[in-house]
Amino acid sequence: MKATSVKNPTELALNGHKQPTAMRIIRAVASSTAIETGQSIQDLEVRLQARDSKFQQLSLGNA
Repeated sequence: MKATSVKNPTELALNGHKQPTAMRIIRAVASSTAIETGQSIQDLEVRLQARDSKFQQLSLGNA
């Protein structure tokens, strides 16, 4: 079995890979949207992280 550098086993998904953090998901969504729309990645990240978002009650990618 391949050794991993993860110290906390709860960070691993069932397939042995690290779970993505909310910040990494936000960065991926922001950069993808920026490419498609021409907007700034930083501006999109701020909007996605805003606590007054109408989608605040939704969780990100939990299986």
